[in-house]
Amino acid sequence: MELRHLRYFCAVAAHQGFSRSARELHVSQSAISEQISDLEREIGVPLLVRGQQKTTLTLPGEIFLREAKRVLEAAGQAVETAQRAARGEIGTLTVGFFNGGTGSDVPSIIKKFRRLHPGVRVSVADMVPGLQSTALVNGTMDVGFTRPLETPFDQLLRSELLYQDPLVAVFPKDHPLARMPVDLRRLAREPFVLVARESSPSLFGKILALCSEAGFSPRIAGTGVAWASVVLLVEAGEGIAILPSNLRHGASKNLVFCPLTNPGAEISLVMAWSAQREGPVLNAFLKLVRDYPNWPVHGKAR
Repeated sequence: MELRHLRYFCAVAAHQGFSRSARELHVSQSAISEQISDLEREIGVPLLVRGQQKTTLTLPGEIFLREAKRVLEAAGQAVETAQRAARGEIGTLTVGFFNGGTGSDVPSIIKKFRRLHPGVRVSVADMVPGLQSTALVNGTMDVGFTRPLETPFDQLLRSELLYQDPLVAVFPKDHPLARMPVDLRRLAREPFVLVARESSPSLFGKILALCSEAGFSPRIAGTGVAWASVVLLVEAGEGIAILPSNLRHGASKNLVFCPLTNPGAEISLVMAWSAQREGPVLNAFLKLVRDYPNWPVHGKAR
């Protein structure tokens, strides 16, 4: 049984005959008659009473007509749904971000995407960069706003640079250096509190590299799983920290954020995704991010 059998049958039932049905469907009358006869043989019951003046439905034919209309309607909806999915109008999208790393730009983009694509179910996950890469590879996340990809994820995923965030030194407000821009070399004897390598390997590695360029290896007094725990440790007197500058917004008044004067003292925010998950919905989101006018820097990260 094929959909055309149902279409032919519904047309004959509506027009109570074969000739007008044939004209409407642009097929021969004999073809329609043959197809409906095949349908009746397959079902095993007569569906039509064929008369000289008009064709009427048998009782089983009336019941079959109701079900045939439902099947044709469902098939039409399936076609429309597939076409909408191909246009990126429906589907699902899981977006990853990490607290304190994206500012207000990413929420604005997600809100705009929801408005432009109301048929797409968007989920947002707060996840540290170290976990985002794994989620992108295993397919539990479609796109992530994260730090530069580390090996081996830089070979498994695609990424694009969104902007560079300057790094700043974070001091308790009573620290003697908590007044002006500072060179890392002046911090060589300070205890450091860092975001854990497992949470943000790029930031952890960047800080170690900058300290090495400044001629010392930092004395790590403690680590935190996220920036919020790091600033709490700084406020508690555990040490000083190096963090992205956008984290200063909403931070405690007991802390001071001082710019670093060292060349290269910045960390990238990138958009990352798996090429294997590219499709109409993801591509529409990627385009919206690329077209967002407020990124300070545009360009490829790899």
